[in-house]
Amino acid sequence: MAQLSPLLKQATPVVVDHGEGVYLYDVEGKRHLDFTAGIGVTSTGHCHPHVVRAAQEQIGKLVHGQYTTVLHQPLLELTERLGEVLPRGLDSLFYANSGSEAVEAALRLSRQATKRPNVIVFQGGFHGRTVAAASMTTSGTRFSAGIGPLMAGVHVAPFPYAYHYGWDEQTATKFALRELDYLFQTVSAPNETAAMFVEPVLGEGGYVPANSEFMAGLRERADRHGILLVVDEIQTGFGRTGKFWGHDHFDVSPDIVLIAKGLASGFPLSGIAASEELMAKAFPGSQGGTYGGNAVSCAAAIATLEVIQQENLVENAAERGRQLLEGARVIADKTPSIGEVRGLGLLVGSEFTTADGEPDTATAQAAQQAASKNGLLLLTCGPYMNVVRMVPPLVVTAEQVDDALRIWGDVVASVTGS
Repeated sequence: MAQLSPLLKQATPVVVDHGEGVYLYDVEGKRHLDFTAGIGVTSTGHCHPHVVRAAQEQIGKLVHGQYTTVLHQPLLELTERLGEVLPRGLDSLFYANSGSEAVEAALRLSRQATKRPNVIVFQGGFHGRTVAAASMTTSGTRFSAGIGPLMAGVHVAPFPYAYHYGWDEQTATKFALRELDYLFQTVSAPNETAAMFVEPVLGEGGYVPANSEFMAGLRERADRHGILLVVDEIQTGFGRTGKFWGHDHFDVSPDIVLIAKGLASGFPLSGIAASEELMAKAFPGSQGGTYGGNAVSCAAAIATLEVIQQENLVENAAERGRQLLEGARVIADKTPSIGEVRGLGLLVGSEFTTADGEPDTATAQAAQQAASKNGLLLLTCGPYMNVVRMVPPLVVTAEQVDDALRIWGDVVASVTGS
């Protein structure tokens, strides 16, 4: 009898029968508020009718048209639609299936285009589980332990995670940029550095937003040294942060953008976007893949973009995100165990710490598990897994946010005794 790998650790005990909007219904008929959204994937909610219809219609026409063999209409239409929302100057796309594949494609492009070997990533970043992507991931050792030696040429600079350092944001930012300059002098010379990969908000690293000064500092150094700035929008893109792109908050222009997760409302699709000039500098034949740009996934992505626009989901993410952040902070103000609540848009994290400021993983895990028993599905993140994150679909309503905060407040009070 076959079974799932024991290495797959379930965050909740829920066995799902079906989903609708912000809700998941288990096999016993119980309804759960899903504030995980499949780790930020179901941007338009579960089984949005417009996305479902698009996928159903496409399945009846063409399921798989391998896109280095033949082209198909959904692929061409999606590329045109993305051209309307991509950052200025990024007019060339390569499609894959997963975030990790997008990261590796951007790594390959960066090294080939610049003819430089090294890349810089930032402490707490998550870029994937495949070997190269895991080598670039520092949000937790669980993603790279036991598979070494890891890929060479990856160097890590600090991210301005002010709460972790016990500093204000300005101090943390100045430190991060100063240490980046020091890294250029001591570890990876600028003319040996192909790219810097950065998330606008650390995802697995604890839902820590970057800031304008930090991102501007990266852009300035990239321009000065001929280094590519690669912005990983896999979790933050497509309205998640209350702007279409996470980096829009910081008024910075990337050279390469990575996309996945919320792009196709649950269908596997990822990609990278760059200028045609930059793409052309890579080696012919270096991009490809069997399932990339799948016809059904592309159709779902087109429908997703339509829903995001027609239902004003970027604006909704901003409004509901403010409501969620403010509500979570009210709960934290009454809870000494929660050291900080932070986020952008519908990415909100509550970091649990002990009385002496150390990570409190046990309480965070207890709160997350208690929430799931009370009908609110949440996840943990951060290097110590002591941050409970809320990442609902972009279609979430004010009433649903209130329901989630009510459950969260009750759960936190019961777990912490506050």
